[in-house]
Amino acid sequence: MSDDLETLKQDTLSALAAASDLRAWDEVRVATMGKSGRLTGLLKGLGRMSPEERRLRGGALNRLRDELSRVIAERGQELEAQALNARLAAERVDVTLPAAPQPEGTLHPITRTIEEMSAIFGAMGFRVAEGPDIETDWHNFAALNTPAHHPARTDQDTFYLPHEEGQEAERVLRTQTSGVQIRTMLSHEPPIRIIAPGRTYRADHDATHSPMFHQCEGLVIDRGITLGHLKGCLSDFLRAFFAQPDLPVRFRASYFPFTEPSMEVDIGWSRKTGQIGAGSDWLEVLGSGMVHPRVLANCGLDPREWQGFAFGMGVERLTMLRHGIPDLRSFYESDVRWLRHYGTSPLSPALLHEGL
Repeated sequence: MSDDLETLKQDTLSALAAASDLRAWDEVRVATMGKSGRLTGLLKGLGRMSPEERRLRGGALNRLRDELSRVIAERGQELEAQALNARLAAERVDVTLPAAPQPEGTLHPITRTIEEMSAIFGAMGFRVAEGPDIETDWHNFAALNTPAHHPARTDQDTFYLPHEEGQEAERVLRTQTSGVQIRTMLSHEPPIRIIAPGRTYRADHDATHSPMFHQCEGLVIDRGITLGHLKGCLSDFLRAFFAQPDLPVRFRASYFPFTEPSMEVDIGWSRKTGQIGAGSDWLEVLGSGMVHPRVLANCGLDPREWQGFAFGMGVERLTMLRHGIPDLRSFYESDVRWLRHYGTSPLSPALLHEGL
């Protein structure tokens, strides 16, 4: 190695040994290997030499560059380790201090209500079934004994979608989750015991109605199912949901095209105070009935062998009754204060009532 290269090597090694921190180390690195560094300048001078001199001089410079690159990198790692150790020695964390408070999100009251419904009916042996929000006219109406001319379609013939190429069936945003019942009966052999919570759509918008809302429907199909099974199931659900074992429950005759006989279900309440289970008044909360034989036949089930009952309830309606919420529209206004007030912790269990 020539004298000038040996001098460069020793100068660099001495400067690295004297560097006490990463800043001083970086200055040595740049002064040697940077664009204007001493070694870089020597490499640039190779172009002015003859081929033989360039070969000898270039080989020596390349060897020196590899050696200095290795030494500089090793010294940098040493200084990084020293800086980290010094920082760890200087900094202390008081582990006895409480953690800094973090804002906690909450579950929307509709989500919580669906969780509680699923937990209560799950304890009765029901499973949760799901279906598409966009249904065919047949699944949403015709299979449920509601043909096009039926007057019951007046309030629900609303959000239709354009025909897709190659499809003849009309498509509609489902007005009820009853289509899930039809799909379940078509795809599963009885016995069947399901609930179908989900979004539904109708052309309503006021303090107690929304164009998009949630329903929870239920279906039981088996041999020997009677009206007594329906009444016992729904009475137990309502008393568990409102946490009142003695909640008055009344069944009264009504009409739905897909059930026969059909019944509205009322609970006791006070019209004056709005208190559930108190007073001498009645409040309608859901509809139910024995599955119509035509609906069973439409799904390929023999009504002489299989019987069942079905029910449906508005998730928002039950949530409003539980929490005393007067206006349905507040559910969808995304008011953080409202959500914090009525929301629940995602870590809390779905069954909040004692004894459930």
